[in-house]
Amino acid sequence: MSQTTHTTVTGERADLLEALAKHREFLRLTTRDLTDEQAGQRTTASELCLGGLVKHVTSTERNWALFIQHGPSPEDDFDAMTEKDWAERADEFRMLPGETLAGVLAAYDEVARRTDELVATLPDLNASHPLPKAPWFEPGARWSARRVLLHIIAETAQHAGHADIIRESLDGAKSMG
Repeated sequence: MSQTTHTTVTGERADLLEALAKHREFLRLTTRDLTDEQAGQRTTASELCLGGLVKHVTSTERNWALFIQHGPSPEDDFDAMTEKDWAERADEFRMLPGETLAGVLAAYDEVARRTDELVATLPDLNASHPLPKAPWFEPGARWSARRVLLHIIAETAQHAGHADIIRESLDGAKSMG
């Protein structure tokens, strides 16, 4: 969490940012002391790697912050996604040639900074937008900024757990314990 945000936000917003910062740190911790090659290595039956998980969480947080600010965009309609769109989405979950762990983490830090600023300056956590069309959302449902932030926290925590399993499978290192 940025120093400015930390010193100016109180109450519910501070609680949300503190929870998000804690789970971000757990996710980042899984990448400590890794090479770029290790960050891109699959260690389980899934397609997931540590660098890819950080990329996915970065993209997810960025897109939900945009949703808080502007509501759904036409690109959010999963029924309209093309093969190219699906391929680009799949690339979020892996390290691509030329990508570095340092670059992936820097992008995550920048998105985190922007989200923290958004939470600090958002006029109303109750402001809501209709959810985009997707098979996992109830048609016609709306989420408030607060609900979106809780979702970002949950996504980050879930993927930090995935990352911990991948890291332990890679070299035995654990985030906790």
